[in-house]
Amino acid sequence: MTTHIPLWILFGLLSAVFASLVAIFGKMGLQKVDPTLATAIRSVIMASFMIVTAASLGKFTGVSVDTLNGKEWLLIALAGVAGALSWLFYFSALRMGPASAVAALDRLSVAFVIIFSLLFLGEAFKWKTILGGLLIVLGALLIVFV
Repeated sequence: MTTHIPLWILFGLLSAVFASLVAIFGKMGLQKVDPTLATAIRSVIMASFMIVTAASLGKFTGVSVDTLNGKEWLLIALAGVAGALSWLFYFSALRMGPASAVAALDRLSVAFVIIFSLLFLGEAFKWKTILGGLLIVLGALLIVFV
């Protein structure tokens, strides 16, 4: 019997692997570069990469300014600003601190997502979600302070 891993789990694991490489490559590249400049360069490269990827996958076909409504545009724009601020603070922290500790603190985003998903998305908490979130917080605190 073959068990298939859901695609979202595979993509989530790949996301974690590539996110870990951001810390490694970023820390190595920040030796003599200002974090704000590094974040700007990274953003241009990411935007260029995503435009080429979306174009090569045919994602621009049939898209117009009217494809998304005003609320969707606003929320996507806010997600972009939040992501940019996250990268800026991440690279600033990487320049000053150990990559493992900075990455551990960054992963506290999972705990924040759990809280925000309850408040803004109405997602229900299960005991395993609460316990998992607490373990993530405990793990980050151990890596940073112990």
